[in-house]
Amino acid sequence: MAVDFYKPSLSDRIFNIVVFLLATFSLVIVLYPLILVVSSSFSDGNSIVMGKVLLLPVNANLGGYKEIFGYQSVFIGYANAILYMVVGTLLNLTVSILMAYPLSRLDLKGRKFLTLLLIFTMLFNAGLIPNYLLMRDLNLINSRLVMILPKAINAYNIIVMITYFRGNVARELLEATKIDGCSDFRFVTAILIPISKPIIAVMTLFFAMGHWNSYFDAMIYLNSSSKFPLQLVLKEILLQNQITPDMMSTMNLTAEEMAMRMGLSQQLKYALIVVSSVPLMILYPFIQKYFVKGVMIGSIKG
Repeated sequence: MAVDFYKPSLSDRIFNIVVFLLATFSLVIVLYPLILVVSSSFSDGNSIVMGKVLLLPVNANLGGYKEIFGYQSVFIGYANAILYMVVGTLLNLTVSILMAYPLSRLDLKGRKFLTLLLIFTMLFNAGLIPNYLLMRDLNLINSRLVMILPKAINAYNIIVMITYFRGNVARELLEATKIDGCSDFRFVTAILIPISKPIIAVMTLFFAMGHWNSYFDAMIYLNSSSKFPLQLVLKEILLQNQITPDMMSTMNLTAEEMAMRMGLSQQLKYALIVVSSVPLMILYPFIQKYFVKGVMIGSIKG
């Protein structure tokens, strides 16, 4: 018996070609800057200044990375950033789950009022000076806790989790466990968390990114360099190696030495981007399979 194979029409072939070209163009737009940054970080500084680096490294060397890891403060910054990210993310997840679960329960008294209070914090903020005075009165200035406790609650992420729990955790499941004598705490730990891996994975990425990229709070609240996160340490290194017009007029450097300093400054800039991005690039592949499902949680359902 002959089998009829589908033969795409001319319009289908044109459509597929257009989609392929658009997808390829989008990929190039997204991928090229990443390749350029990595290639520049491994290229000679003078080649970067002269614009010779277009795709692949030119006069490849590790000068920028050697300069960065020559600072002892970089390793201290890495340790602090990892500490803030791990502890902060665990605290964020714990608080978010414990808040989102009861607010997702339709039988919770005062649920709407509590949700409005949560939304209120998204719309209004006291400002920098009142927040600083609050941290001072709580004795959190120059304390590692100031990088963790004030960020324990993220209203938007909690609302996303509430939406997920309402749409994916059947009410009948809760009622069945209640009949078997299951407490709310056991329901959360034994049932809710295992079936909520997609949203937990996405929230883990969001919280981890927030803690890892945080430098403004450290710049405002921390005074001791031994407590600085990596982002603030790298910022200080970059500022130390910048060449300003004032420095050019006051420093007695030859043209060759000035070009070398400017090249190193450019090389450091790209190497710093790579160094600060590697941990999150390592983390993302492990939760990527949950990411697409998780980011669609807030969409409107018909």
